[in-house]
Amino acid sequence: MAENPHFTSIENPRLRVELQPQWHTASLRYFARESAFARVVSAATGLNVPNELRAAHDVNDAKEAVTLLAWRSPTETILVTRDAGLLDSLQTSAATLHDGCVIDQTGGLLVLRVHGPAVADLLARKAGHGAMPAIGESRRARFAEIAVLFVKVRADEVLLIVDRIYAPHLMASIRASAADL
Repeated sequence: MAENPHFTSIENPRLRVELQPQWHTASLRYFARESAFARVVSAATGLNVPNELRAAHDVNDAKEAVTLLAWRSPTETILVTRDAGLLDSLQTSAATLHDGCVIDQTGGLLVLRVHGPAVADLLARKAGHGAMPAIGESRRARFAEIAVLFVKVRADEVLLIVDRIYAPHLMASIRASAADL
């Protein structure tokens, strides 16, 4: 996938966009935030299922997120992790529960890391003013006419989580705007 020209990094002095192929993703679907499933998620990840429009993450020594939980809807949270073993463990732990499930989306969702001083300009241009999340927020918006989940865990970057099928369009749209930023 990294050889695909659609996913070549985008770089200019004010913006860098990189595909994060090493991250695994899953959809955590549940009936209630206060449930046995949510407790299993917390025990496995060390993070609480986030409140509405919020994100929770842990960081490594480089201050980069290693595991991230991002609110997507009242009954769904997206898990993003660099630890494939964590995803496997969570699936095993939750397999017998009836109030939630883990759906591996590693093949279906892609994570793009966008950083640099022009991030806010890019999001305003492609998703509208007000689309930029605050640190610790997760919000879904239309970006270049497709649904994208924006997650901001650090001041200088935003993660874009997008369905794989739409990723080439997203990257092409960013590439077209990057030269102007």
